[in-house]
Amino acid sequence: MYAPVSWLRELADLPPEVTGADVAASLVRVGLEEEGLHGGDISGPLVVGRVLTVQPEPQKNGKTISWCTVDVGQNGQRLTEGKPQEIVCGAHNFGPGDLVVCVLPGGVLPGGFEISARKTYGHVSHGMICSAKELGLGEDHSGIIVLNELLGEEAAARLEPGQDAIELLGLADEVVEVNVTPDRGYCFSLRGVAREYALSTGVAFHDPAEPPGLRAPEPNDAGYAVHLADDAPIAGRVGCDRYVARVVRGVDVTAASPQWMRKRLTQVGMRPISLPVDVTNYVMMLLGQPLHAFDLDTLSGSVGTRRARAGESLMTLDDVRRDLDPEDLLIVDGADTPLAIAGVMGGASSEVSDTTTNVLVEAAHFDATTVARSSRRHRLTTEASRRFERGVDPAVTAAAAQLAVDLLVDLGGGTADRGVTDVDHRVHPEPFDFDTTLPTRYVGLEYPRDEVLHTLEAIGCEVTSAGSGAGRPDTTVRVLPPTWRPDLTDGPELVEEVARVRGYDQIPSVLPQPKSAGRGLTHGQRVRRVIATTLAHQGLVEVLSYPFVAPELFDRLGYAGDDERRRSVRLSNPLSEAAPVMRTSVLDTLLDTLRRNVSRGARDAAVYELGLVTRAAPDPVPAPVPGIESRPDDATLAAILAAVPPQPRHAAYAAAGELEPAGPWGSARHAEAADAVAWALAVGRALGLELTVRSTDVAPWHPGRCAELTLADGTVVGYAGELHPKVASALELPARTVAGELDVDVLVAATGTPLQASTLSTYPVAHTDVALVVEESVPAAEIESALRAGAGGSLESVALFDLYRGEQTGAGKKSLAFRLTFRAPDRTLTTDEVSALRDTAVASAAARTGAVQR
Repeated sequence: MYAPVSWLRELADLPPEVTGADVAASLVRVGLEEEGLHGGDISGPLVVGRVLTVQPEPQKNGKTISWCTVDVGQNGQRLTEGKPQEIVCGAHNFGPGDLVVCVLPGGVLPGGFEISARKTYGHVSHGMICSAKELGLGEDHSGIIVLNELLGEEAAARLEPGQDAIELLGLADEVVEVNVTPDRGYCFSLRGVAREYALSTGVAFHDPAEPPGLRAPEPNDAGYAVHLADDAPIAGRVGCDRYVARVVRGVDVTAASPQWMRKRLTQVGMRPISLPVDVTNYVMMLLGQPLHAFDLDTLSGSVGTRRARAGESLMTLDDVRRDLDPEDLLIVDGADTPLAIAGVMGGASSEVSDTTTNVLVEAAHFDATTVARSSRRHRLTTEASRRFERGVDPAVTAAAAQLAVDLLVDLGGGTADRGVTDVDHRVHPEPFDFDTTLPTRYVGLEYPRDEVLHTLEAIGCEVTSAGSGAGRPDTTVRVLPPTWRPDLTDGPELVEEVARVRGYDQIPSVLPQPKSAGRGLTHGQRVRRVIATTLAHQGLVEVLSYPFVAPELFDRLGYAGDDERRRSVRLSNPLSEAAPVMRTSVLDTLLDTLRRNVSRGARDAAVYELGLVTRAAPDPVPAPVPGIESRPDDATLAAILAAVPPQPRHAAYAAAGELEPAGPWGSARHAEAADAVAWALAVGRALGLELTVRSTDVAPWHPGRCAELTLADGTVVGYAGELHPKVASALELPARTVAGELDVDVLVAATGTPLQASTLSTYPVAHTDVALVVEESVPAAEIESALRAGAGGSLESVALFDLYRGEQTGAGKKSLAFRLTFRAPDRTLTTDEVSALRDTAVASAAARTGAVQR
């Protein structure tokens, strides 16, 4: 939210010496974070210039620049051999005769950017023609400021080349930018910011909603007809509980908005458009109440609200046709035709145009949840929706409409109808008891009763005596929060107000002192650290992803219809309607992270993530919803915990592209299925586990390049390999992408028992090789297991080093060559002993797998 200091001076009694930095510091003291300080840092010469000539000049780099001559008046004129000012400009949204803003050599723009004459694109440019962003007036950098458009032709006609543009545009006025938190929606207005400044400094506050002469007339039967309906309220709250309609006839909508209004709109980051739009925007920025102006002659006798129906659509003011959802609240006319998405954006059919003469001003109070959901559903965030979803003061509605009517009458020559419509169905807040000793007990500082009561009244609360009896202590008062603070609903909320008004900086920082040195990391935490460290040592980068996915993702991953990973948990209020369910596998979201990196140019990427997955129970039991009046009993807590779905912790990784780049050492090496398996085995070794690898067929992996990883007892730890080509294509991943996923909880359960270190043998090793012919279907892991079982305790390692298929093995068979390494702890093994151990190992393999030695 932008707050010009000059505008704040009209709403609060700022001392003359107060600067923008002082205002920002005062607002920070009561919890409004400073985002920036704009204006006041531009020094001249910054003048109005009239464009004389514009000559487009294409450049070799494909860019076309404009070589311009500009009349900047006698005071700022820089003559070069008697010619007007010559300036190079990269924008093209202006032409000869237009009035622009020029900064001449010697001027300084925001950020300390000093302007000097310099040679560029083959010319000497004596200054710069400025855009709104370069002057700190907004983020628009698509073109330069054309004063004929910004101020209107009538106002621009009164300007002269060389006139001071700093004063014209209010650039000497400082503007404080503050970050408004979701619970402080009333600060999305100058009214709210000024109120907070007055609260922080103790100066007088002048409410712009209650000035003399602004009081709206009482509602009467002569007003424009309004009908409010809502057959599907959200959480028991109707979509619209107050609607004010005012009619102004004979408005000259083509009349130029006054310079003071255009200046203020520009200072708060809004672009002046037309008189009706500027008036509604001005009132919104001043009071925080969004307004909408309809072309009265396009309506059918009345306006109202209702929820959208299936199949309806609306062309909004941004020229986008939007399919409506039954939860969308609409503004409709007497013919039940949709006119606007309530609180978000109006429709094109009732838009005020240059031919409009009669205007209907709408000032309404819409439900915050309804507006927020519509805004997110349509991916349409507007100044109106930003305010409604944080809460708008329902008591200011009539005053905002009256101010808009007065401005349209004064500036547009209109006449206000006598009729006033104010349909008010508000449920007024109820007062509640508050113990004035609560701030002292909660915060730990002494807050006297008088200070607490003064603070509550200063923030707008009505405080009355709560009386005695009914178990109330003498320190209790009755508090009615102000209408602009819907977040103040209980005692702790008021405690926060008391603390912030005195100042958070007054609360001392006390470092808690532990009673003991602690127990260190748990076994599970140590395992997770080992896994993360091991994968990082393999060259993978850790990432974090949101655990929300779309149900359609399971089809793209190739899960079977009865796959347990399809048993997902759906969120009742998802962050995005496109991703409403919790992930059942870390790969569900990790693969999308990999895709994003690859699509942004990181074609050689290897990432990993540790996180929770959520699997819905086969027969889920809904959790009870206890009341808030007391602590739930043990049975209720147990039922709530029993309803929580299983959430095991998994570790997943994925890689695409090159793992080793090409160089003098050789060609590049791409990620392969073997790498995905090797990373899993590395994790196992780091935890002291020897994982068994066997071929399997599990989605989303390639059926011929997928490995199942198990413990010695057969417990499945996870899977690794190359993704199925169809899955890679559906997820927009490169071909031959590899991935793996491990169950961390299984690894935690399998470890934890201290390993007994064995004495290292100093005797030499003995190697012997065996080649075994087996059926094609026999996995290498099974043969290795049989060799280990038969080789005895002197076997140190087994390694597969060759695979052969050919005429010598026969059809349907393969030859696997293993290297067996033996070493005795107490002597050097003889050749006969090694041969005997080898033969025993081969016999074991033959008995278990049918292997035949070649």
